[in-house]
Amino acid sequence: GLSYSQLGLLMTVFFVVSGVGQACAGFVVDRLGARPLLFIALGIFALACLLASRVDSYSGLIAVAALAGLGNATFHPVDFTILNQRVSAKRLGHAYSAHGLTGNLGWAVAPAFFAGFSALYNWRTAYVAAAVLYLCVFALLALHRDKLHTQVVVRQPASPGEQREHDMAFMKLPVVWWCFAFFLLSTMTLAVVQSFSVSILKAMHGVSFELATLTLTAYMLCGAVGMFAGGFVASNNAHSDRVVAWAMGVGAGLLVLCGSGWLGATATMVVLAATGFAIGIGGPSRDMMIKKATPRGATGRVYGLVYSGLDVGFALSPMVFGGFMDSGWFGATLVGAAVTLLLSVVAALGVGQRTVSASI
Repeated sequence: GLSYSQLGLLMTVFFVVSGVGQACAGFVVDRLGARPLLFIALGIFALACLLASRVDSYSGLIAVAALAGLGNATFHPVDFTILNQRVSAKRLGHAYSAHGLTGNLGWAVAPAFFAGFSALYNWRTAYVAAAVLYLCVFALLALHRDKLHTQVVVRQPASPGEQREHDMAFMKLPVVWWCFAFFLLSTMTLAVVQSFSVSILKAMHGVSFELATLTLTAYMLCGAVGMFAGGFVASNNAHSDRVVAWAMGVGAGLLVLCGSGWLGATATMVVLAATGFAIGIGGPSRDMMIKKATPRGATGRVYGLVYSGLDVGFALSPMVFGGFMDSGWFGATLVGAAVTLLLSVVAALGVGQRTVSASI
């Protein structure tokens, strides 16, 4: 019985905590290594799911969202530190592709996982099942923990008369903030699709809940296929920023078509799914673009700050577009998401320009 705005607030709490924590976690990853934080995060997620299975109020859901956001905070600085250190340069584009592809599959499977357990038992049992799943992942990674070892940043003492660079010096680089802006803007669009596309399809075209949910799953699966293809593109194209710009630009155009109302129900569902493929192609190139912009020895810190833009985007989007939905502006919600995605194209080209300037 919650409103769109109330549901949006739960997401906002999750992503605000995750975003602040992510920016801080990057420093810890650089100092302690990625593996310890990965195990701590999985433990926090398991605990959050167990607590979620016991809550009996909206305030309880808020508290669980905050705890889960804390667990989510470490993943991007941890994941990309491991990938960048453990995977050879020639295979890195494919590694980014696999990373993004499996993430998209997780987004696609999650609704079916929770809905399935809820239908068979109840929603509390579904959260317990999720906690068990996290513990299984924990056990698997613990068994293969040697594959997750990373080198920590060794800070050399400054020579006499030499001033050592401060840990926060990377924040002075404009390219870092252009990367942050790109993630904030592109994620606001993703949040609209994930949070509101089912309701938009039902309201604009009278699509059934089952078909609308299937369309969202198709969007995520097409995104996974796009990321698979994007791995080959990222490995064979030196201009990562341009690949990202083209992918996001095409995705924005398709979203405008969906929001215009010109297409019928079936065509809208097909085009919305195709949007996932277009945006997915740019995923591995996006990660390669960030790597090129990252100063040596600051992987955790830069990825932590930059990917916190993802959390900020997820936090802002429900507040902005949740209001659109409550006002009945369903088509405008998709068009607004498209405009936001176009702004991310500008940010991506800005990253590329400043990365080239820094290397000259």
